[in-house]
Amino acid sequence: MRRPLGLAALAGGLVAGVAGTVAGTTDALAAWPPIGGYPAATVVGRSLLIVAVAGVVYGSYLLAVRVLTRAASKRRAHNVRNLLRLSFGVVGTVATLAVATENWLGLLFSLGVIGFAVTFALQQPLLSLIAWVYIAVKQPFGVGDRVRIDDAKGDVIGVDFLVTTLWEIDGELVTTNQPSGRVVTVPNSVVLSSNVVNFGGGGSPYVWNEVSIQVAYETDLTLARTVMIEEATELIGREMTDGIAAYREALAETPVELEVHDGPSVNVRQEESWVELRVRYLTHPRRSQRVKNRLYERILDRFNDNPDRVAFPVSRSR
Repeated sequence: MRRPLGLAALAGGLVAGVAGTVAGTTDALAAWPPIGGYPAATVVGRSLLIVAVAGVVYGSYLLAVRVLTRAASKRRAHNVRNLLRLSFGVVGTVATLAVATENWLGLLFSLGVIGFAVTFALQQPLLSLIAWVYIAVKQPFGVGDRVRIDDAKGDVIGVDFLVTTLWEIDGELVTTNQPSGRVVTVPNSVVLSSNVVNFGGGGSPYVWNEVSIQVAYETDLTLARTVMIEEATELIGREMTDGIAAYREALAETPVELEVHDGPSVNVRQEESWVELRVRYLTHPRRSQRVKNRLYERILDRFNDNPDRVAFPVSRSR
């Protein structure tokens, strides 16, 4: 649909351009009465030329979007559309004003003077526009990423010239990394002055998660750790293998050297009245809570099958 519409707009613009040129440079409309105090040839000619500019610019934009986003991912296609929209918008605006005034040099000078005034009056929007350029070039996040920008957390559903739109998770209504159903709009300028956390960024879509369970000091820790590793491996072992490969590949592109386990591991933390066991595993951030729920249930079931070897703390301070 985009290609036929683009070709139609381009063809319509060319026809309007030819008609506007004929109307403005010949005596075809000499018999027409003045329009608004101006010669009919001038009014009709410039109007048609403005239509021509709009048609050519819009048609070229649609065709450029189709060509440049044909094999692109959603993130790249979104960035390309924004960049083309800005570029063609600026070109179309300048061309339209130039056609209407027939004074390119004066127009550019006027735009320069106005630009200085607008810079002081619209500092925040301009800063957001600069931040959009930074986001497009450096790509700290993109459409589809789960991020935290300042105090807003969610999945990116749009990065426009002035704002970034998030599908909120957590927030005031829900917890545990679940969508709240609300949409949060964050000015792009915030990106330049606040911490930005990309969950699953850095080249790998996976993040490390933990499930912690408190057991009594009388517990057979060797058995408990074995059970936790077995359940985690059975639940997400295949996914984690793929995640480890992607994680190591992304890590290799950085100067950071870290030890990466091939599978789930368990860390032990000593508290006053119990021992806390934390099983660590790799998963996709959007499945983190679902995996955590299932893993917690599986581990508790296995622990309850061994009441003589696994005990839970009974202190009120738990």
